Amino acid sequence: MSAPNNNARQFSQERLMNILLGPQVSEKATYIADKHEQVVFRVTPDATKPEIKAAVELMFKVNVDKVQIACVKGKQKRFGSMMGRRKDWKKAYVCLAAGQEINFAANEQG
Repeated sequence: MSAPNNNARQFSQERLMNILLGPQVSEKATYIADKHEQVVFRVTPDATKPEIKAAVELMFKVNVDKVQIACVKGKQKRFGSMMGRRKDWKKAYVCLAAGQEINFAANEQG
């Protein structure tokens, strides 16, 4: 038995499919992808590192080396005289194993 299959068995398939909300597309995320071979994802606020690793390995069929998580605080916004606040959210920096990559353009076409 290999490690990716073992991780995927610990969590329900339905839970893993709902953890990744989408890739985070920004100038910083592109820089990190080129320089450090990491991919940045927006994830659910209650996601854990092992769940994120298992979800990426399940959905993209790649080997994940490690996962780092950052909690992003929502910004204060003003609507006329009312103050509002955007929701807090979580992003995951996924470091792929050597020689692995995720091509989002190829996944959309197929």
